[in-house]
Amino acid sequence: MLVHLSVHNYAIVEHLDLELDRGMSVITGETGAGKSIMLDALGLTLGDRADSGVVRPGADKADILATFDLSDIPEASAWLAERDLDCDGPCILRRVITAEGRSRGYINGTPCPLGDLKALGELLIDIHSQHEHQSLLKTDTHRRLLDEYAGATDLARQVHLAAQRWRQTRQELEHLSNSGDEQRARHQLLSYQLEELENLGLGENELEQLEQEHKNLTNAETVLGICRQVVEQCSESDSGNVLNALTASLNRLSSVNNSSGALGEATSLLTSAQIQVEEAVGELNRFLDHFDADPARLQYLEERLDAIYTLARKHRIQPADVAQMQQKLLDEIETLNANDESIERLREELTSYARHYQEKARDLSDLRQGAASGLACAVEAEIQRLGMPGGRFIIELRPNTGTELLPHGLEQVELLVSANPGQPLKALAKVASGGELSRISLAIQVITAQTSRVPTLVFDEVDVGIGGPTAEIVGQLLRRLGERGQVLTVTHLPQVASQGHQHLFVHKVRGDDATHTAVSKLSKNERVEEVARMLGGIDLTKESLAHAKKMVVTAKN
Repeated sequence: MLVHLSVHNYAIVEHLDLELDRGMSVITGETGAGKSIMLDALGLTLGDRADSGVVRPGADKADILATFDLSDIPEASAWLAERDLDCDGPCILRRVITAEGRSRGYINGTPCPLGDLKALGELLIDIHSQHEHQSLLKTDTHRRLLDEYAGATDLARQVHLAAQRWRQTRQELEHLSNSGDEQRARHQLLSYQLEELENLGLGENELEQLEQEHKNLTNAETVLGICRQVVEQCSESDSGNVLNALTASLNRLSSVNNSSGALGEATSLLTSAQIQVEEAVGELNRFLDHFDADPARLQYLEERLDAIYTLARKHRIQPADVAQMQQKLLDEIETLNANDESIERLREELTSYARHYQEKARDLSDLRQGAASGLACAVEAEIQRLGMPGGRFIIELRPNTGTELLPHGLEQVELLVSANPGQPLKALAKVASGGELSRISLAIQVITAQTSRVPTLVFDEVDVGIGGPTAEIVGQLLRRLGERGQVLTVTHLPQVASQGHQHLFVHKVRGDDATHTAVSKLSKNERVEEVARMLGGIDLTKESLAHAKKMVVTAKN
């Protein structure tokens, strides 16, 4: 339960330390004194959103701490232990909001996101606001209330997730199936193109070799002519050739009787040149003897290259990229084949998810059916006590139509009421006035709170629009809740205030240049005076004091 609340520089609160006990704690005070501000500050430690406007003017930050005793909340202790946030002693939630609008949250001194504060807060406190009765006009609220009463919240979440998985899988399947015709046409085209490439059978480095050989064959006649001319000029020309000229030159030099070293060197060089020319002529003759300028080979090369170039133009790629194109087509075909496999897999998953959904949804329906009549009878009894004699209340479960797997189960949940005897049961929005809605909401909150695992309940002016004997009954209901745990109640009704186990009085303290909110825990006599003030106004009379004392004593007894 909540044992301590510390608020610093929040709104008009400069400094506030509040010790809280078990039972029903009533919070009263003049309008605008800051009663709801305390609960708003508490909400921040539970993960509510905030902005820089909550910081007290002149302060650099607002700082709120809420301390909880977890001895009776094993779910919260387990939650902390799973995240290594547990510690010996109480659990402390802290929220800091700076004047610049930055916000930080802490659990037992460890920084944490607001989502963690909210998740833990849901295990610690259940807050019922003064405007909560407006949510009764929404069917989502009807379903949530029934599921909470039936203890089916976790099961309802499983049904929601199962429907979500089923819907996502169906969307994926529809997307792949809708593109099936296009994919089949694409697969056919790719298969045809791949067959062309496979028939071509282009080998590794084949294009480069073909082009080089084609180039050689194309220039064959020119090469042969040049080679023959060189051979003739070197050795076969009758009018004079290189070898004859070298032989004549050597003969002339050898006829000269001269021991000069220079002539000997020249003779040696000419001899070497003669030998090299002879070898060159030999190489050229061997080339000419073995050169095969086959026209049929040239035609084959041209046809082969034309087939490669044609496919390259068809795919708008370079001829050298044809081999890569074949691999690309193979990869895309494999992807299309994988899509076909994915469609089959998604169909199987869709069937499995639908089966899982039906199992969980039927279990949820059974829990709802079993709890609906019990909750309806309990709420009907309470609204009759709360000033609606003869009122009737039922919970209608209407099966869904169609094949769609809805995230909230197999049925629609709606609360129907007849506020007066003889009137037919109708939807809340059509028959209930604002005051009736408020009383119905309070009855539902009281009934569902009795089955709640959350030990601390907060009621923020939920008794608006209620007075007279009904207000006394409301106070008795809230006190009864306080006997099973902890209840904090903000109220303007003396009938409710007199029922509290402890009484907190919120008031403004005005200084010379500032005003701030303070909270006092009232003694027995102070409490009687506050209830008397709520009964009769500022001027207290013996009658009002006596009446207030009687109300407090009666509630205690």
